Amino acid sequence: MNSLRNLLFSFLLIASLYLAAPGEAADFESRFQEIVQNATNEQLYRFLYALPKGGDLHNHQDGANWPDWWYQVATDPTKTHGDTFYTLTKIASPNPSGGAPLFFTTIPRWHYERLPDAEKAQYQALSSLDAATKANWLASLWLGQPGDGREKFFEQIWPRLGGLVRNPYVSSESLVESMKHFGEEGVRYIETQNLVFGLGSFFEYKDQDGNTLSLDQVADIYRHRLQQSDAVATGVTVRFQAVVIRFAPTAEDGVEAAYAFVNRHRDLWVGINMAGREDNEKGFPARFLSVYREMEGKYPPISLSIHAGESDEPNHHVRDTLYLGAKRIGHGVNLLSDPDTMLHMREDKDLIEINLISNQLLGYVPKFADHPFPRYLRFGIPVCLNTDDRGMWGSTMTDEYYVAVKNFNLSWEEIVQLGRNSLEYSFVQPDQKQRLLDAYNQAVKEFEQKYSGDWKALLAAVNATDSPYAEREFGIKLPLPGK
Repeated sequence: MNSLRNLLFSFLLIASLYLAAPGEAADFESRFQEIVQNATNEQLYRFLYALPKGGDLHNHQDGANWPDWWYQVATDPTKTHGDTFYTLTKIASPNPSGGAPLFFTTIPRWHYERLPDAEKAQYQALSSLDAATKANWLASLWLGQPGDGREKFFEQIWPRLGGLVRNPYVSSESLVESMKHFGEEGVRYIETQNLVFGLGSFFEYKDQDGNTLSLDQVADIYRHRLQQSDAVATGVTVRFQAVVIRFAPTAEDGVEAAYAFVNRHRDLWVGINMAGREDNEKGFPARFLSVYREMEGKYPPISLSIHAGESDEPNHHVRDTLYLGAKRIGHGVNLLSDPDTMLHMREDKDLIEINLISNQLLGYVPKFADHPFPRYLRFGIPVCLNTDDRGMWGSTMTDEYYVAVKNFNLSWEEIVQLGRNSLEYSFVQPDQKQRLLDAYNQAVKEFEQKYSGDWKALLAAVNATDSPYAEREFGIKLPLPGK
């Protein structure tokens, strides 16, 4: 009899846990609406800063670092593995090597030492820049000026970072710096794109002496760095996606290499992505159907999340990307022009990784009111909010939530579901996913209980930081991280 009673009690307890969440969300709805309607912009920002946020599923590791963090890491020999970096601060006429050099292109010491003297004279050590030059270097790495947009992002910022991102010691240190800031604003999982495939010898990873590192060596560098105490202390779980540059002539080879690599390193690398400008006609999804079919026959399942629909023109790239086997779509901005695929994604529960600030800054939507995010959300397609290349926007995950709340009249239930989706649709291993979901659900419950009290007093005590984006776009005046 006792065992039957215990079994019944356990069943009722489990059932109550499952049934409590929607009711609690409904109970908190009126309080949430009260806060949204009565809070100042700063109070709302503090509220969303304190909000448990789940994960960031659409994140470019090297695009996630604010310029200040790059500078901090790149000028600290203990973090560069002894490397020194130089940046182009003047351009000779004519350029000794020909071509069109780009101001503030940053290169490692081994590259600098192999330059002719005439070219060396155009560079300065990053650590020796005066205040004005340093400010210009920082400004060159993000979209902070009127007129900054797609061209600067794709054709200037990424080339400027090439010498930094090819050093995995620098890149892994920058990742940990990014993890610290994500953790402070309530993000608990990052699934970031970090190793580039498909460019052949054009993109190789090097140590401080210019020696080529194998991808397996690079994986070990990341694995070791993430095990260090400061990385663990962030409270942020990290997994990686290998990313293939879709428009490269050798992109098919990149897909094959990415599959082989991820298959060898499934502890940390949990998926494959494809990225690159969709307005480059050489990267169309159907080009890769054959190689993905071949890889499916060669390896146990590897999850795919692929950029598609990041375009201001109608096309069938989202549909064709789903044909490749993708279960998540990055951006999906133009999906509204393909209603059949929308119906399929709703039925199949394929998630769209929403990047509000990215899409607006790069001109894929003229203004936030034009963004299809709320239509996907309320149509029943799973969605979550993401930061994309937040370092190049000078933004945060809090900013993404602030934009969503201010522009789309979100309910509390919708906000909680966005965070839950960011974990449920992650590619992290199932046992870790369950731990993350349990922790998220508990954090939301505690958050609701906390802010059921005097929310104004509680928000005044939130130790929030803002961002350059929030200062410029929202008029928020809080300390910047590290200031």
